Amino acid sequence: MNQIEISLVRENLFLVTSVSAASAAAGLSIHKRKSKILQYNTACTDPITIDGEDLEDVKTFTYLGRIIDEHGGSDADVKARIGKVRTAYLQLRNI
Repeated sequence: MNQIEISLVRENLFLVTSVSAASAAAGLSIHKRKSKILQYNTACTDPITIDGEDLEDVKTFTYLGRIIDEHGGSDADVKARIGKVRTAYLQLRNI
């Protein structure tokens, strides 16, 4: 891991800690079992923790209907959309 990657990891850890502290100060809490981490184009695999609990690292997730993966590509999203269109077309074909 080079110095830039280490710096980015430290920034992300600081950001997560800051959000957690600000949430707690406002009487809110982060649901650690529902929170997930997607590491985008990075070789770093260090776990990110909140209050001593590691957050789950995922390869893909869906946000606002779009599939986002760890490589930043759109292949998974395009394949999912084509599958939905194919299903809708086959349902309309029988009308």
